[in-house]
Amino acid sequence: MENNEIDWKNLRIKAKEAAKMAYAPYSNFPVGAAGLTDSGEIVTGCNVENASIGLTLCAECGMVSDLHRKKAGKLIAAVASNPEGEALAPCGRCRQILIEAGGKELIVDGPGGPKSIVDLLADPFTVDDLNDRDRIDP
Repeated sequence: MENNEIDWKNLRIKAKEAAKMAYAPYSNFPVGAAGLTDSGEIVTGCNVENASIGLTLCAECGMVSDLHRKKAGKLIAAVASNPEGEALAPCGRCRQILIEAGGKELIVDGPGGPKSIVDLLADPFTVDDLNDRDRIDP
């Protein structure tokens, strides 16, 4: 699916709705995420904070969990937003999680508009690197 065929407005609305369900008592920064799968399904998630901070789950983590729970296939487009519907840039950990869930073809919306996950995560480490035994020195 081409970037211009993705209903970004609808994905941002779904992410905005998910952000309203976030549990963010420590940062007061609720985030929601929505993704479109290759099966045409929309998956969502929200951030869930924890007092230890390091155990906090980002919205994209919840969305990828929803993807697997629903056996919805592969992500082709994703967006994270605040409750106002403003697209947010995913953190580094989430960029790695997103490339695993969508591959190098995934398009991610953000403050500068939709971009390839590869543009957001230059020179990514993927499952292909695990399978490429020739790259491992004995």
